[in-house]
Order: sequence, then C-alpha cells, then structure tokens
Amino acid sequence: MCGIAGSINHVLDIPQLTKDLWHRGPDEQSTLLCDPLQLHHHRLSILDIAGGKQPMKYLHLTIIFNGEIYNHQELRKKYGLTDCHTHSDTETILRLYHKLGPACLNDMDGMFALAIFDREKNELFIARDRAGKKPLYYFADGRKFIFSSELNALQRQLPLQVNDVAISQYIRMGYFYKEATPYQSVFELPGGSYMKISLSRLEPHITKWWDIHTYYNNRSSDTFEVAMDTVDQILHQAVRNRVESSDLEVGSFLSGGIDSGIVTAIARSYNSKLKTFTVSFDAEYDEAPLAKMVADKYQTDHHEIRISFDHLVNDVEKIIGNYGEPFFDSSAIPSYYVSQAARKYITVILNGDGGDEVFAGYRRYVPFARYDFFNPGSLAKLTASTLNRILPLPHNKKSIYNYIYRLTDLARRDGFSTYLSATIDSFEGYEEYLLTQDHAFDNVKKDFELINRSNLTGLQKIMNLDFNNILTGNLLVKMDIATMAHSLEGRSPLLCKGLLEYVPSLPDRYKINGSQTKHILRKLAEKYLPPTLINQPKRGFEIPLKQWVDGQLKPIINDYLLNSNAYSRNFVKHGFIENLLNRKFSVGDEKRAKMIWTLFALEVWYKKYYLKHA
Repeated sequence: MCGIAGSINHVLDIPQLTKDLWHRGPDEQSTLLCDPLQLHHHRLSILDIAGGKQPMKYLHLTIIFNGEIYNHQELRKKYGLTDCHTHSDTETILRLYHKLGPACLNDMDGMFALAIFDREKNELFIARDRAGKKPLYYFADGRKFIFSSELNALQRQLPLQVNDVAISQYIRMGYFYKEATPYQSVFELPGGSYMKISLSRLEPHITKWWDIHTYYNNRSSDTFEVAMDTVDQILHQAVRNRVESSDLEVGSFLSGGIDSGIVTAIARSYNSKLKTFTVSFDAEYDEAPLAKMVADKYQTDHHEIRISFDHLVNDVEKIIGNYGEPFFDSSAIPSYYVSQAARKYITVILNGDGGDEVFAGYRRYVPFARYDFFNPGSLAKLTASTLNRILPLPHNKKSIYNYIYRLTDLARRDGFSTYLSATIDSFEGYEEYLLTQDHAFDNVKKDFELINRSNLTGLQKIMNLDFNNILTGNLLVKMDIATMAHSLEGRSPLLCKGLLEYVPSLPDRYKINGSQTKHILRKLAEKYLPPTLINQPKRGFEIPLKQWVDGQLKPIINDYLLNSNAYSRNFVKHGFIENLLNRKFSVGDEKRAKMIWTLFALEVWYKKYYLKHA
C-alpha cells in the first residue's frame, strides 16, 4: 500500500508532497525525474520488502503503483513470466503490461491505482481497480497535468478554484459524483477506468475497462446449492490470497455481522495465529459479545477495542479534513478511531467491505425485490402521495413505522429522486430550500436513466446504482482515508474479481428471500458461524449523530454554520440554516441531523482546508 503522485509540465514541491503523503507510505520515498515528467512514490512495505522498491523499470517502461495484486503469482505462471528479478506484484504488473498492454487489467484481482510511463510512446498510462478501492485524482487544464493519491496533496501543489456545481451535487447527494471533485479542473479517475495521456499533447483519453452493469446483464442458471458452493470456493481463494500476499502479519476486523464473520472464519484456516479486532463503544447496540462468539469458536488472538468519543470535539475537524473534500458520512468518525487503535497491533487487516452491495444486505433492498419503485404506476403513486401527506414524521430510523413511511415516500416519487430518497435521504423533500444551479444534476440524471431503462429488475437497478455511487463515492473513500491516515492497509475479499463477476448474475431470490437480506450468504454462514449471528439485522456503526449535533458538537457546529460568512449560505435559501438549527422546520430528527452534518462538513473543509491553502 502506497501513495503515488506525478506531473507533466509542472515541478512538484517534493518536500510538501512528502509531508502530505507520508502516512500512506512512511517506509520509503523516491522520485523519478524525466523532463517534463515527474513520478513520486511513497511506500508502505508489505510485499517483497527487499525487492519492491519503486519507481520500478523494465525496458522502456517505468511504474509507480499503489495497492496489491493478490493473484500475481498465478499470473506469472499463466503468462510464462519466469525471468522476474523480484517477488513483487509491481514487477508482475510491469511485465504483464509489456506483454498485453491495457488488457492485462482484465486478469488482475486486487486493488490498485497505478501509473506506467512508456518512453517509446512518450505516453503515461494510469488505471484504477474495478471498484475503485485505491484513489487517483488528477488536475488537467491542457497545459499541465498533475495526479495524486489524495486531494489534499494535489491541492497543495497548485492554486485551485472551487467547483460550485459539484458542491451543489454534494449537498443533495452526500458524495461527489463519479469523476467530480470540489475543485475546478480536478477529477477523480472513475473505478474500472484507465487513462492514456501523451506527454506532448496533454489530452487525457479515458476508457472504461470494467463495468458491473455487464455482469448484471448476465443470467446464471446455477441452482442455489451450486451457486452457494461456487461463492464458497471463490471466497476461500480470495481470503487465502489476501492472507498470503503479505510479508507482514494479516489480521481481521470482526464485527457481529456475517460478512466479517465469514471472512474471519475462512482466514483462520490459513492463519493459525490470526489476530481479530472488534470495536466496542457507547451506542444503542454493542456487537462485541456477538463478535466474541466467533473469536471463541475459531480461537483467534482476539482484541476488543473500546472506542470513546470523549475527545471528538478536538478531533472532528482533523478527521473531516483528512478527506480533502466535504465528507458527509458521519461513520468516518468511528472508522478513524478504529483504524487508529488497530494499527497499534497490525499493518494489514481484512474486512467485510462490499458484502452489502454485492449480496444485497441493506433493508431498503427488500421492497425493491418485489416492486420497481423507480417506475411506480399512477395509482400507486397517487395513493402513496396521499398517505405520505397525512402520516406524521418518523424520528427513529430503525422503527417499523419509519420503514413504512419511507415506502410511501419512495412510491410517490419519480426516478432519480426515488434513488436519493432510498439511499442518502438527507435533503429529499426539502429541495426547495436549496439554491441549486440550473442543469446541476443533468449528468447524474442521464446516467440514472440509462440504468432505469435497462432490462434489469428493481433490485438489480438499485444494487447496480449503489455499487456505482454509494460504494465507490462514499464507503470505499471512507475506509481508504480512515485506514491510510494511520498507515493501515485494509483488504476486502468480498470485493474480489470472482465475486464481482459472478454474484450479479444470480437470481434475485438468491439474494432477497422474503424479508431476509443476503440470503445466499446467510445460508453459507450456517457452515461457519454460530446460529445466533446468522439472522441478526444489519447495524453497522451505531452513530449517535442526533446526540452529537445537539450535544457535544453543538457549539462548534453553531460557530461554523451561524457565522454570517458561512460558505454554505451560498447554496441554501436565506434563513434556512437558522430555522434548521432552531427546529423551525417540520423534519424528522435523523434527517435534520444529516442535513446539519452535510453543511458542517462543507464548512470545515472550506474554512480549515481550502481557504488555508488557497
């Protein structure tokens, strides 16, 4: 795991870059100068510690690479790469690219952001993994080109201007959409994409090399039993590769859920001294006792990490600021503390990320398995609108009443608004208070309609959208920054190539069975986990956001939002912030807290990080 950066026609401030990317690679830093190109690499040494130094050269090719290719030894055998000089996956990529060009990406199972300079073609090739686990941001204005693993590092290399349209999208959606960032002329290379850019013309050409939509259009005829056995085999190979592709000890995050439970159970068969880590903190629900049941069953070296939010008021600006952009997801807070604590014991850790998006783990998926809410009939829409007007607002997001209320809200909406209401649901229903620029969501709606008009089922549509949006734009960003802030590498077997290209093809009933989510994974869990865990509902981190915004964080939030010069006032109508904070709106407590947090995160980024370095 590393941090990478580079430039064409721009001299990088290497001391500043080293400072900004140090946490991503504290073990070694190297820079290649090849006018007008610079390549910079920060290394966190995990695989082939002695031989994996970068930038790495082979003939006319030079690579810098962030990530891990877990099947690289298999690829060496498959393509006859017998004359390699190191055991590093970096050299495997370099040799494969020389042999196959961009097609080499199709065989690679891993997480990666990489850049390869081809001196013969005078061309830079940049690529990201399927899901976009490893980040890559770039600035391009036709005169110079700069890229980096983190926005903060990029922003400190040159003056940048704010992208107001992207900020408008963030406020309503809760994340930056696909390639968008908060800055003009700065973009994120989308997951499953690669770019070629000539050093003489500086015109980026982007190609989508992988798309999960392709696999949702496939139709598997496997029986449930065959499918479950196939998933089991793929998972075993994925976990084994992620345990063995490291010269350092690999541990496992262990919650009370089935995703991390299965990963841990399988990992134990490949590591007899497996360390496991469970989070315990004051909240509505504590999963530590359930996690301990798995730890006891497999006799792992178990560590229960007690997390306190006592110092949150002192840490919150730093935690938000790590992202280099306004970041809506308040679970970034416990993710930061958990990673900080785990790094005291381990450098590489397995997790259950992606299980909900791949296997249908969210409760909102259940109604979509029965009805396509993106295309409600006129009678259903009219009935739902009537009910939604007369029903009182819910205040507890976990209640049955809230679930019913959300269903009526979904059924009364259309298309794109339905998706936002089903997922982030922060400003939906209150759009009239947003000062959104004309056409700000045209690109988002266009992409949404491509999925909506496809021949997918309602469940497949929302899962496809969640993978492209929530997972890549929010959840994977959250975990990458939270872990790498502490030089901790997170590995996600449930996002392996095999599962991403197989599970989407399975019938809906294998994923949602009645009101049961993740059906096939729960049945597989019977083989590995104590029965008590298997039918537990999804909880995730229990974030006391309502208590934070009205309690310990209220003073700092008010200081930011009630300031007459608050930046967020450019995006909401006059008086909205005061009315929201003073409860002058008829809005549920959970929704109100999310609105406040969205605007607070925007203010922290703008005041403490953008203006400070502008």
